Amino acid sequence: MGLWEKWSCFREMRSLLHSKRFDLVIDMQGLFKSAVLAAISGCDNRIGFCEMWEGSGYISKPIRGEHAEGHAIEQYLDVARYLGCPADEIVFPLPDLQKEWQAVQQKTDAVQKPYVVLVPGARWDTKIWPAEHFAKLADMILRDGKQVILAGGPEDVPTGAQITGMVPGVTDLTGKTSLRELGALIQHCMLYISADTGPLFIATAMKKPLIALYGPTRPDKTGPYGSEDAVVMKAPVPCAGCLKRHCRKWICMQSITPDMVFEEYRKKMQQTLCDNQDNTGESKLPDEDKDLN
Repeated sequence: MGLWEKWSCFREMRSLLHSKRFDLVIDMQGLFKSAVLAAISGCDNRIGFCEMWEGSGYISKPIRGEHAEGHAIEQYLDVARYLGCPADEIVFPLPDLQKEWQAVQQKTDAVQKPYVVLVPGARWDTKIWPAEHFAKLADMILRDGKQVILAGGPEDVPTGAQITGMVPGVTDLTGKTSLRELGALIQHCMLYISADTGPLFIATAMKKPLIALYGPTRPDKTGPYGSEDAVVMKAPVPCAGCLKRHCRKWICMQSITPDMVFEEYRKKMQQTLCDNQDNTGESKLPDEDKDLN
C-alpha cells in the first residue's frame, strides 16, 4: 500500500469513527496503534488502564485503581470498576468445543493416549524458548511414555518442523488447527507447557495443569491468573523481567534448561498419580504411569 492509499484509508477511518458519535472510548491495549484510533475517534472522553505504553497515556486517561501494582487482569478490571461495573468474581466463560474436539481427533490419533501439549511460539523474539530446548524436553517426555503434540499458529510452522526434525516421534499440529480446535486440543491434554504466549491463557482459563516459562516478561503482571495448578518458571538471571522485545545479550530463556522443566513435569505427573489414587491407595492410572513412584 502506497503513501496515498494509506492516507486515504486513514481519512476514511476517521470519518467512519466520527460518524458514530461515541460517548466513551476505552483503550485496553494501551499502544500507539490503539492510541491513534482513540485520538481520531472524535470522542473527548477517552480512558484506559493504568499501565499504558508508547504515548497512549497522553491520548487516553489512565485509570489507576487499587490494583495498579497488581496483575494485568486486575488492572483491566479496575477500569470496569471505575465505570461502576461489579467485578468481584472472575470467571472465564468457555464455549462448547465438542465439534472441534471431533475435528482434532480426525487430524491425529495421538490424542487417543495421554498427551502433553507444547506450544513453541511467542509474539516477542525474547519470549521464545529455544527450539533445541523444546526438542530435548519432547524427547524426555516421549521416553516417559507420553505423547507429545506441538501446537500453534501458522507462524510457528517452521519451528514445529525444526523440532520434529530433531525428534521424529513428536506430533506436529502447528498451523493445522483453528483457534477453537487449539482450545479443544488443550482442553483434553494432561499437561500444557509454553512460554508467555496466547494459548497459555487458554490453558489457564481451562484450569489445566501447566508449566509456564518466563524470561523478559513478569509473571506477577501477566502470569497464569487464578490457576491453582500452574507452575511458573522464571529465568534464573538478574535481567529477567526486563520487558525487552529485542535483546543483544539474550540469555534469559536459554537459562531455563530442559532438565529443569522436565523435573517440574515429573512433579506434575506424580501429583496426577496421587490425585487419581482411590481410597485403598491403588493407582487408577495405566501401568505405564506407575513407574513414577
